[in-house]
Amino acid sequence: MPEPYPTEVRRLPEAGRLRITWSDGHAGEYDYGYLRGYCPCAGCQGHTADAIRFRRPTAAVTAESIAPVGNYAISIRWSDGHATGIYRFDFLRRLCPCPACAGDPEGTPALERSSEDGSASAPGGDELLPDDPP
Repeated sequence: MPEPYPTEVRRLPEAGRLRITWSDGHAGEYDYGYLRGYCPCAGCQGHTADAIRFRRPTAAVTAESIAPVGNYAISIRWSDGHATGIYRFDFLRRLCPCPACAGDPEGTPALERSSEDGSASAPGGDELLPDDPP
């Protein structure tokens, strides 16, 4: 079965969220701060192959624009001026904060917050969201 892909990505400015509807019929709404906190770019995550960590934004953000990146990702230009993150579809699906996906819209998907900087780890201290799925 092919991996699900977005059929629609819509900004919901009044709610401060991004709604992604997937090819398998699933839909998830992602808080702007949640997505910005999981920006996968090297500037936010460092230049390592370590797990992607949640970095709480220093202020509220909005998604100013969204653009496709090939057939595998989207890029988001944030109101704080940041625009270098490439959000792969598989990554976005793993981040889905809806109850069915067991995510947590407060910060980390089904995981615990572990440090002062807002980074996250799985229960037991394992790192979160490896760059490539297992």
